[in-house]
Amino acid sequence: MKSSFLKIDLLNKLEKKFASNLISWYSVNKRSLPWRETTDSYKIWLSEIILQQTQIKQGLSYYNKFVKLYPNVTALSKASEQDILKNWEGLGYYSRARNLHKSAKIVVDKYESKFPSNYDELIKLPGIGDYSASAISSFSNNEVRPVLDGNVYRFVGRMFQISTIINTPSAVKVFKNTLNLLISKNNPSDFNQAIMDFGSTVCKPKNPNCNTCIFKLDCLSFIHNTIEKYPVRKKPPKSKSRILNYLVVIDKNRMTLINKRNEKDIWQNLFDFPLIETTSKVNEAKIKTFLSTNYESISLFDNIFLHKSIMHKLSHQNLKINFWIVNVSNTLIGGVDLNNLKNYPFPKPLISFISSINKLLL
Repeated sequence: MKSSFLKIDLLNKLEKKFASNLISWYSVNKRSLPWRETTDSYKIWLSEIILQQTQIKQGLSYYNKFVKLYPNVTALSKASEQDILKNWEGLGYYSRARNLHKSAKIVVDKYESKFPSNYDELIKLPGIGDYSASAISSFSNNEVRPVLDGNVYRFVGRMFQISTIINTPSAVKVFKNTLNLLISKNNPSDFNQAIMDFGSTVCKPKNPNCNTCIFKLDCLSFIHNTIEKYPVRKKPPKSKSRILNYLVVIDKNRMTLINKRNEKDIWQNLFDFPLIETTSKVNEAKIKTFLSTNYESISLFDNIFLHKSIMHKLSHQNLKINFWIVNVSNTLIGGVDLNNLKNYPFPKPLISFISSINKLLL
């Protein structure tokens, strides 16, 4: 009970000065970024989708590329999904790119190519949740909508020693109620940018800059030496381990076989090579049986060898990827020239392999 009173007292104390102090800090320390120089909801939306699960230093080049290739929502809607996925290549979490394309088509059809800037319409679009809708509507339309991303959860959770487990429905309510008291009603755009920047650069996950923090004299976690305890997280799910055996079939004409991943699994709608997923190492006999059964143009095998094995970690999956080179005497039906693989969108671990394949075959 005493802890609750402390938080209420602190909220009452900070309600009037928190926003002004934070925005003043931001005016001095804000990073110069192109999406902060516009109120165009389309460009702000692009930046928000690209920066989900992505650091600014990596996302910036993708943002610039997408704005150049697709300067407006109409251009994005007219592009093929394959082109969008190709241009997204290497950024990961490809469902973001697919939702980007779906949303563009909806905006063109439903909103006459004018990208919405209010929360109630934004939240209806694929790939846009509460955080993105709040961010876009506040940055482009100055709506009073507090944002909740990882940086905000951490900063506010520490500041007020909020013990509610984050990323749960109850946490959203608790944190939103707190932020609704603190947010600047006159300048919600800068407030939201500022609080995310502050969490990212000062109230960092590890080694936060508490000694230079402008809020340290009020921060309950700093006062009580409980910084490491907040925000409170639920235990992450146990990672799943998978073994993926990619069969890189190559004929005498330097043609190979690729497939589009249509199933609802990792890397949906990207391309890969014929695949055998196993729980242990696959052998040559199984490779021959798999290929001759599934591809009628394959029957004459020259040699098969394991070229390399790599480990690749996804958010909740640990992948062991084996690349098998399969040389055949047959002429492949429906094959793709090895030099043309660069025109297809592939998952990141396959891109690295493809970039070295020509050296392998010299």
